[in-house]
Amino acid sequence: MNITRNNVDALNAVITIDLVKADFEGKVENVLKDYKKNASIPGFRKGQVPMSLVKKQYGQAVLFEEVNKLLQDNLSNYLNDEKIDILGNPIPVAKDIDWDADTLSFDFELGLAPEFTVDLAAGKDLTKYQIVADDEMINEQVEYIQKQYGKLVSKEKSEEGDDIRVKVSNEEEGISNETTINVSDIRTKTNQKKFIGKKVGDVVVISTKGLFEDEHKLMNVLNVDHDKVHGLDVEVSFTIEEVSTQEKAELNQEFFDKLFGEGKVTSEEELRNRIKEDAEKQFAQQAEQKFMNDVVETLVEKTTFDLPKEFLVKWLQTVGETQLTSEQAEEEYAKSENGLRYQLIEGKIITDNEMQITFDEIKDYTSGLIKDQMAQFGQLEPSEDDVTNIVSRVLSNQEEVKRISEQLMNDKMIKLFGEKVNAQTKEVNYKDFVKEVYGE
Repeated sequence: MNITRNNVDALNAVITIDLVKADFEGKVENVLKDYKKNASIPGFRKGQVPMSLVKKQYGQAVLFEEVNKLLQDNLSNYLNDEKIDILGNPIPVAKDIDWDADTLSFDFELGLAPEFTVDLAAGKDLTKYQIVADDEMINEQVEYIQKQYGKLVSKEKSEEGDDIRVKVSNEEEGISNETTINVSDIRTKTNQKKFIGKKVGDVVVISTKGLFEDEHKLMNVLNVDHDKVHGLDVEVSFTIEEVSTQEKAELNQEFFDKLFGEGKVTSEEELRNRIKEDAEKQFAQQAEQKFMNDVVETLVEKTTFDLPKEFLVKWLQTVGETQLTSEQAEEEYAKSENGLRYQLIEGKIITDNEMQITFDEIKDYTSGLIKDQMAQFGQLEPSEDDVTNIVSRVLSNQEEVKRISEQLMNDKMIKLFGEKVNAQTKEVNYKDFVKEVYGE
């Protein structure tokens, strides 16, 4: 056997593997002997079929299979030994093979990974957000929690923010439903005022057009299907059956213990600090992911290198369950090119910064995730044995190992980018962050 490499250019190569009969004849002969032992051909007892007949019936198929195994194994070993970094998989070059020749020659096209450098400091005008929980947000959250843990109290007359149980009807349109709406859910102040001050037995007649921000809300209130509610503009009667409000829970020790466990929080100030701390942890994750996305986008834009496009388009035609046309493969390449570029950039960053992940790191990281999750359900101090057992179960699932490894690498990348990428830190509250990032 002889393997040679011909570099077409910096991004393309052809591997040629020459096989002589001695490379595969023994393997073919051994497989055929096994076939002979088990062959069942009419007219012959099992194991007594002549080898000439076995070769005639199975010889060509076995030859193809054994040669293919030999090619794949040796090609893979050659690429590993020579440390050739390829994109996609080798593509066999189609040509006629004389299977009776003394030497069989096979060619494989390779797409080579480009050589390039990554400059983490190349990005300019990047912003790293620090999102703070301001007093307005904390006040809203305290009120929300108080209402969530409060109790429902019936009232004589409705006010803004009250819940109203109503019977909704329009006989001509076949509308009849009982539901509960909140006065604040109604879209305009003008329509809200029509419900304020009402008591049980009062009837409010109102147009359905623009009654709620979302037509799906109107669909649920009227109990009609999606097609009917679209553009619906009719008068509907709302008969008040009950008015109630959510009475806020008192900020006392019983309330604090219910939220955080006995004695963990003992004052409103500690409650507000805890809300601020928890909120800013969540905000930090969003800000970090936003920074990560911006860095990735910048690196893909600023890190320039060529790809073996022609090879990759050809390879994409062959890898799926359904063979693609050249036009379809071109479209698929266009959609996946930036993703491929970042995979190469990420791999280069990992190598340059020695960020390879060990199994011990995965175990420790998984242990931290499990402890955080258990804390959310009130198990603040789980035993190490319990955590270890859960970690073992989780890491016995290869899909979970892959998912956790990717999450760990993402965290490592965020930390590295935070240290090495040029960016200006900007402190904002959450509303301003959403407005700046998403324009909402």
